[in-house]
Amino acid sequence: MAENLKEKTAKSIAWGALNNGATQVLNLLFGIFLGRLLSTDDYGILALINIFTLLAGCIQAAGFSQALANLKPPTQRDYNAVAWFNVIAGLCLYAILFACAPLIASFFNQPLLTDVSRLAFLCIPISAVGIVPNAKLWIELRQREQAIASITALTLSGCCGVWLAWNGFGYWSLAWQQVIYISVSNIIKYYFTRWKPTLPIDFSPIRSMFRFSSKMLVTNILTVVSQNVLTFIFGKLLPISTVGLFNQANKWNMMGASFVSSTMAQVAQPVLSSINDEGDRQQRIFRKMLRFTSFIAFPLMFGLALVAHEFILLTVGPTWERCVPLLQILCIGGTCLPLQGLYQNFIISRGCSDIYLRMVALQIFLQIGITLSLSSQGITTMVAAFSALNVLYTVCWHLALQHIHTLSLSNVLKDTVPFALIAGLVMLATHFLTLSVGMLWMLLLTRIVIATLLYFIVMRLLNVAILKECLQFIRKKQ
Repeated sequence: MAENLKEKTAKSIAWGALNNGATQVLNLLFGIFLGRLLSTDDYGILALINIFTLLAGCIQAAGFSQALANLKPPTQRDYNAVAWFNVIAGLCLYAILFACAPLIASFFNQPLLTDVSRLAFLCIPISAVGIVPNAKLWIELRQREQAIASITALTLSGCCGVWLAWNGFGYWSLAWQQVIYISVSNIIKYYFTRWKPTLPIDFSPIRSMFRFSSKMLVTNILTVVSQNVLTFIFGKLLPISTVGLFNQANKWNMMGASFVSSTMAQVAQPVLSSINDEGDRQQRIFRKMLRFTSFIAFPLMFGLALVAHEFILLTVGPTWERCVPLLQILCIGGTCLPLQGLYQNFIISRGCSDIYLRMVALQIFLQIGITLSLSSQGITTMVAAFSALNVLYTVCWHLALQHIHTLSLSNVLKDTVPFALIAGLVMLATHFLTLSVGMLWMLLLTRIVIATLLYFIVMRLLNVAILKECLQFIRKKQ
């Protein structure tokens, strides 16, 4: 059974990595086209709407996906109750936000937000319909099907977004892209799961899951606030073009960080939950996940910071050059986001949503306090403080985990710090080795190739176990 779980986890991680890798490549391609066709104001307008869409999405999902994952196993009755609850909640939230659209536009002093937000908010009821099929695929570790759904939806929605932007629809193209993506993804996931809600409606399973899911609901809301608090603050204090610059920088930062964190999140909680009564084995698997995450996250994010200038100029163009310093700063804090995600999934898998809730709430409080206290120092200082907090707060997540599991800090440092140091030194060496390269495209390509080769060579020379396991898995599949 242990081997079966190991094999299933490895396959899920591989498909998750393929899914996220393809997603990032497609986002890169469509981001290049849209970045050259749209203005900083267009991105700023949609950035202000996203936080409301994400918050409403958390409320209508109500944490039941995580609650379903902790059931052993969830039944049709459980899925059916969650599905109907989500649909009803999604429709109610859309009606509320539709009515509040003028107030949102007035708060940010952006009249254009009223109409476009009403379109973007359609994502809420549409996504509500797909929550249960998505949860089923996630719980069953069916990453192949999720990859197909995600890649197909992203391709179709991206093409539509670029076509609309090319024809002068501006920020409307971004809103339609989101709506089309969720709609197509839902259709494909229903096809794979062959699941459908049934009558009569019985909400009794909701009551039994509510104690856990209610804490996850509040926590998910706080997580969204944490990830979007800077956009919200900047939208109120700074010009819309500055918000657009930050949104562009943060988009690329989150693409890099989410490549790793999303890959692991798709398997971490289901796997850890399935063995939450096996303390030693759970710890071994968690530490291996930490090592794999560190092995990928540190070189990826440090590498993005290294090539940020030439990357931005060659992709979205000189219009966005002012976002380069913001991107480089965000990448430093972004290295720790996948690690924090693993801690969060470990805590959730132990059923301790109350600890998760308190930790996220404290992180939000610190983020808002630090950002507002430095508002007079400019956007760069605020972003730097925000990024530094992300790094330091990883230690806080570890201390929170120690309340429920005996995982020593020294072991975690052994699993993570060497990868950070090696990645940092490799990027520093690459920087100096490529100083004489003048052409932007050649500089970008050279830095990527040299950094990749150096990192691989160092890992091989040090006989790093996680690299050997990755290579063995690849050879086995060939």
